[in-house]
Amino acid sequence: MNSRNIIKTALLTCLIVAGTACSKEQFNINSNPDSVTDVSVTPSVLLPGAEQATSSIIASEYWFLDWWMGHGARSGSYQSFTEEETYAFTNDFHSGIWYGLYANANNYNIMINKAKESGAGTYEAIGRIMKSHNFQMLTDIYGNIPYTEAFQGTANATPKYDKAVDIYKGIFADLDAAIGLLNNPAANEIAKNPDIAVADLIFKGNTVKWKKFANTLRLRMIVHLHNGVTSTTVAPGISVAEQVAKITSDGFLGEGEDAILNPNFNGSKPSPYFRFWDTNESGVGSQRDWGRASDYAIKYYKADGDPRIDAFYVSPSGTTAGQKGIVFGTPAGGGAPIGSALSTVRGPGLSPNGASSRAWILTSAESFFLQAEARIRGVITTGPAADSLLKIGIYESFGFLGLKTPGLPNKNQNADDYIAYNAGYPDVDIAAPSIVAGQPGGGLYTILSQKWFALNSIDPLEVWSDYRRTGITYGVAAGGAPGPTLSADPARTATSIPVRLFYPQNEYNYNATNVGAEGTINVFTGKLFWDLN
Repeated sequence: MNSRNIIKTALLTCLIVAGTACSKEQFNINSNPDSVTDVSVTPSVLLPGAEQATSSIIASEYWFLDWWMGHGARSGSYQSFTEEETYAFTNDFHSGIWYGLYANANNYNIMINKAKESGAGTYEAIGRIMKSHNFQMLTDIYGNIPYTEAFQGTANATPKYDKAVDIYKGIFADLDAAIGLLNNPAANEIAKNPDIAVADLIFKGNTVKWKKFANTLRLRMIVHLHNGVTSTTVAPGISVAEQVAKITSDGFLGEGEDAILNPNFNGSKPSPYFRFWDTNESGVGSQRDWGRASDYAIKYYKADGDPRIDAFYVSPSGTTAGQKGIVFGTPAGGGAPIGSALSTVRGPGLSPNGASSRAWILTSAESFFLQAEARIRGVITTGPAADSLLKIGIYESFGFLGLKTPGLPNKNQNADDYIAYNAGYPDVDIAAPSIVAGQPGGGLYTILSQKWFALNSIDPLEVWSDYRRTGITYGVAAGGAPGPTLSADPARTATSIPVRLFYPQNEYNYNATNVGAEGTINVFTGKLFWDLN
């Protein structure tokens, strides 16, 4: 398969390519997946589109979580976003996440089955890992969902809802199976995995890197489960120690090992983030021009002298005041500054090459922050110390955003200057004492703060999960920014950030008995099983 044609591959399944989402009519987990497949479809055809779909979901579906987490806001010159800003939700609030992730998990599921038929072990392993990744996101958003009975088509049009903790167990088992395949030389023979080097847009079929990705995904879930208590309290039947022991000696995604892809994105097939926020494939510019920086984020990055501010945001044109944000939820026509006087969220660090920029799924920076948290909690007891892992995570964040200086004796000078400037402040300095009465010092607070700084627009779901499971409000302990104002709209109907989303209305229409058994969903108090803060 010619790599230049991968992005143009006509898939027989419903894929999200270049940021175009499947609609609820195109994909329903209660529909028959056989109706959109063909006996001749192969793993090499399915994989590139499915990987692109995953990156598109991450880049374009979670933007409202960036708002809730204090990174973004709507320009005051645009009409208010009722649900995102007032928390007066309907069941179909951002239901594209549900439909997109289920559609994509179905593609990985088909790929797994096709790979098993032909003995294509590398394809099967990648399919299991990426299906696990998609279900980890689904479970961390919705809690209990269809899992074991999903994708059975007409054989079971009303799949049961599995407990979220059991889905975590199923994901761990799938990761075990994937690792077993990746460790089996016979299963990874090139002849059994045709075109893997071009069909796999992320790691080109590199089995060692896929094991590292699987280990990193497992660690993300372990960290969610652990959260300062024994796993048996949170998740009966899951042993954190046992899961840690299953992490292979290959380790985690390391320096420069971002899970990214770029199948020749260009103006006619732009990268997902650029397409969503800037210019689409039809050349229509200023996509979602209401996306602006939040006042909280701008003040916080500035307070720390953080150069990443100019990688995440674009300064207002025609001004000399530098980056400017707006309070999240400011009513339309209210507040100042508004319109073009605000920074946009289309920073060059996220789209360094415009439409041709790479897409991402999981960054090495996040990998190091996860390792640092696991180390400081005692989940991992060997290897580099938490402070070393944290520093590398900061280095990797700067590198991902283009803030390293290649060729110089110290390519991390920008990051080192940032760290030195903030010595003694616990949002950057892991050894800093508490400087605000009643607020934490360094340690875990520093690690999660740096995840907040680094994953802006890159993985807002993980930042939301950190907030939910720990309750940490960034900025307060550092004595800088006061903590985000969650909504200035007087119509706001709640006083706290939601902890989950509603199930889509289609589930109540077509799978009423099973979704009804979940009871009345309260998005403010219906915490996920690992959320004990």
